[in-house]
Amino acid sequence: MTDRAPQPVDRQLPTEESRDLLALVREIAQREIRPRAAEEEDTGRFPREVFTLLSEAGLLGLPYPGEYGGGEQPYEVYLQVLEELAAARLTVGLGVSVHSLACHGLAGYGTKEQQGAHLPAMLGGGLLGAYCLSEPAAGSDAASLTTKAVRDGDEWVITGTKAWITHGGVADFYTVLARTGAEGPKGITAFLVPGDAEGLTAAVPEKKMGMKGSPTAQLHFDGVRVPDARRIGEEGQGFTIALAALDAGRLGIAACAIGVAQAALDEALTYALDRKQFGHPIADFQGLRFMMADMATKIEAGRALYLAAARLRDAGKPFSRQAAMAKLFCTDAAMAVTTDAVQVLGGYGYTADFPVERLMREAKVLQIVEGTNQIQRMVIARHLAGPETR
Repeated sequence: MTDRAPQPVDRQLPTEESRDLLALVREIAQREIRPRAAEEEDTGRFPREVFTLLSEAGLLGLPYPGEYGGGEQPYEVYLQVLEELAAARLTVGLGVSVHSLACHGLAGYGTKEQQGAHLPAMLGGGLLGAYCLSEPAAGSDAASLTTKAVRDGDEWVITGTKAWITHGGVADFYTVLARTGAEGPKGITAFLVPGDAEGLTAAVPEKKMGMKGSPTAQLHFDGVRVPDARRIGEEGQGFTIALAALDAGRLGIAACAIGVAQAALDEALTYALDRKQFGHPIADFQGLRFMMADMATKIEAGRALYLAAARLRDAGKPFSRQAAMAKLFCTDAAMAVTTDAVQVLGGYGYTADFPVERLMREAKVLQIVEGTNQIQRMVIARHLAGPETR
């Protein structure tokens, strides 16, 4: 075995506190997450205890205010935490991103009373959240959702089905988008629904090609009652809240994608340095050297792109176009890098004895979730050329 090996990513972090934070995340990832990732993904086991540990360590509320138990970290730092977690196990990295997405609506649009009542438990009280926008017939066209919320006095009665819900059936709370008015985006309202609400049930989780440890399920709302005090924002403001959350969430997906890609490159490089053919490590052969150089370049470019978007967000500047670009580029890069990593390992890369085949399967879903990459291209084009005139 060669004594040369991939080194930890040399990160440009803004403070000593953030450097200590990333060191803590790497330690947790190496000790608690990475060693069991392959086995638990193979058996489809959801690592709830890991999320409990992350909550206790203050890692589930990093970009949110300290007064409610958040970490008050800039997105620039939070996203690099996600990258490290996703490199160890995508189920965990993506799970933290989804939890943050589920907290976004209340943190950004809730009243002070709502925030004080719910955010401390959501950010650091061991709870886990999920985000409910998509439906069986409303995916990319989310504004056509049909789940209804009908007012009944001081309560709302929610009826309908949500689809493709990460943490469906295991979450403690759900941020739910439901129709309270006319068709279209202006008739949608957001609600904070407890995971144990009467009438709320989860279907059997989907059987997926990757991320088998992360439950993805339909949720059925059969007359679920929630008080008006759990309505987030104004009536009809839900789609605006959803889009703002998705802009931030797309950066989370981008960071997770780079984490997966970095893990694949590290595996490929370790293997190429150790594996010998024709009397030399295969890393000596120009074909593989150039392939790995391209892999590393895609990763560095993707990391720079998502960090540039994060810094815009941290500065309070518009970042929607850059978020779509980051999600698009980073997830396409992850798919390319993981595919090349399988090729570097040859036949071994196609077996479950090495993690690159799992990383390749996991990379695929990142091109789909939180807006397919075709939708990202539409978003970017609208920023460039304006809305379609047809």
